[in-house]
Amino acid sequence: MNRTPRSPGAAPPRNDADNSERLAETVARRLERLITRKGRTLERVAELSGVEMDELRAIAEGSKAPTIAHLWRVANAIGVPFGSLVAARERSGVLVMRKTSPRVIGSRDGNFLSRPLFPYDSARPVEFYEVTIAPLHLERAEAHAPGAKETLVVAKGEVEIVVSREPAVRLEAGDAVDFLADVPHSYRNLGDTPASFFLVMSYASAEASADG
Repeated sequence: MNRTPRSPGAAPPRNDADNSERLAETVARRLERLITRKGRTLERVAELSGVEMDELRAIAEGSKAPTIAHLWRVANAIGVPFGSLVAARERSGVLVMRKTSPRVIGSRDGNFLSRPLFPYDSARPVEFYEVTIAPLHLERAEAHAPGAKETLVVAKGEVEIVVSREPAVRLEAGDAVDFLADVPHSYRNLGDTPASFFLVMSYASAEASADG
C-alpha cells in the first residue's frame, strides 16, 4: 500500500497507514459505482481527467490512495461532487468523527491535508472540511465544477487566498472569505508554523449519490 509522503511541517494524521488504506478502499468502492451509474469507463475518465491510466486503475482497484489533485480531476471528469468520493456514508442519526481516527486526504507532497467532516448527502450539496497547510506552502487548485463556491474561516495562522486574477486576500485567525471556486485558485500559508482553516464547499446542484 502506498503511503502519502508528507513534510515535517504538516500536521499528519496519527495513523498514516490506516488512513491511506481506508481512503483507498472508500474511493475504489465509490468510483466503481459512480462510473457505472454515469455510464463511463475508466479509459474515458482517464482521458477527461488527465490522470494517467495506470494511476487511475490502481486507484479504482484500491491499491493506491489518491491525492487531492487526483480526486478533484476524477470528480470533475465524472460530473459528481468531490464529497461523493470521500465523505462518510450517508446515514440517519448521529455520526461521530473522532480526531484520533481521521480520514485525511493529502496533496502529493503531504503539505496540504484535508479532513472531511460530513456525511455525503446528495440532496444537500454542501461539504465541510478541516484543512491544514505546512509552513510557507503554496497549494494551487484547479477550477471546480461550474457554480461551486467556497467559504472558509481561518482557525490558526495567516493564510493568503488568490482567486483567478483577483487581488490576493490575506486572512488571519478568525477572518473568513467567500468566493466562487469554478476558476483556478490557491492557498498559501504565510507563516513558519502550520496553519489551518475550516472550509465549506457548496455546489449549484448535486445529481450523483453514492452508498457504502
